[in-house]
Amino acid sequence: MTHRPERPGTAVSSYLTEERLEIQKLAREFAMNEVLPLANELDPKQGVIPDSLRQQMADMGFFGILIPEELGGLGLGVFEYCLVAEELARAWLSVSGLLARGNGMGGGFTEEQRRRLLPKVARGEYLGAYALSEPDAGSDVANLSCRAHRDGDEWVVHGTKMWCTYADQADYLVLFARTDPDKDPAKPHRGISAFLVEKERGSFPEGVTGTKVRKIGYHGWHTWELSFDGLRLPADALLGEEGKGFYLAVSGLEVGRVHTAARAIGLARAALEDSITYVHQREQFGRLIGDFQAIRFKIAHMAAEIEAARQLMYHAATEIDSGRRCSMEAAMAKYVASEMAERVTSEAVQIHGGAGYTTDFAVERHWRDARLTRIFEGTSEIQLRVISDELLGKVS
Repeated sequence: MTHRPERPGTAVSSYLTEERLEIQKLAREFAMNEVLPLANELDPKQGVIPDSLRQQMADMGFFGILIPEELGGLGLGVFEYCLVAEELARAWLSVSGLLARGNGMGGGFTEEQRRRLLPKVARGEYLGAYALSEPDAGSDVANLSCRAHRDGDEWVVHGTKMWCTYADQADYLVLFARTDPDKDPAKPHRGISAFLVEKERGSFPEGVTGTKVRKIGYHGWHTWELSFDGLRLPADALLGEEGKGFYLAVSGLEVGRVHTAARAIGLARAALEDSITYVHQREQFGRLIGDFQAIRFKIAHMAAEIEAARQLMYHAATEIDSGRRCSMEAAMAKYVASEMAERVTSEAVQIHGGAGYTTDFAVERHWRDARLTRIFEGTSEIQLRVISDELLGKVS
């Protein structure tokens, strides 16, 4: 019996040009040869992604995919960014998320900061983390309570942030805090400002303490609850215009959501490929389980769902690269891909039977990590609200 070792969709097409296929091949080989062995070793013991892998990613240009060539990056588009993200996620979701610590940052930088800092970002020397969400402000990011007030030539910050992944290893944080004490209940997003918090890699600055979040997945790096107690920042730490930080926070949502769709697709593909390998090895009732129609149909359905989500992600990425507004398409891609990933990875566990519920096979990792894709970068419910508001208008 023969089967296709490569997933469908790798031939030259209107989306996958020769150049993109080369990028995809490079990322795939790196993911399977370098990332996957580390994931299999480190995820079970919640080990941390080593600096050496991060440097390999930097050497390959992965942190500068979206950075212009004149600033040291590759000068490519969101489509190529998502191609690489899918391949890395197929090996380990966390490593695909590390991509965004370079490419996904830098919004709000002045022109001087862009020219000074983005070349360092592209080299992997200046990677960032977000301090946005709070214990009582997850999806409702307009209702932040963390505050920053002026004290002479400095800003002083007090408050708490949640879900700050990579905050310890980052070279800087993008911190969102309320600078207008008189919050307008009708327009709570006004009065939020963004700040650049530069720090030493591996530590927190004075006035900041962190507590690790106890996660069930997304291992390889730490996610933090951060407490700000008198953090002092220079006046020029302000990113963009004072009081307009909310718009900076939401400006990258289209890219972030399509990137998450790519990651979800990579996870689902991992589950499918692992299942195909397993059904060609596992025997029951004197036959390979891949010979049973029930299993064969499961595999076919998983593959069809993955490809459908991938084509929607390709479309949304193309729309972004074309400069067209596509908040609805990005929300659709993220919603469809993340919901699909949980179904497909769960089906992979089912195909593996009892073995799938052990840590001896990677499908349990794919399943745990896929569940997260329905939550971060906006929950599935938030995506449905974005889509329905586009189709029906916003409810006043």
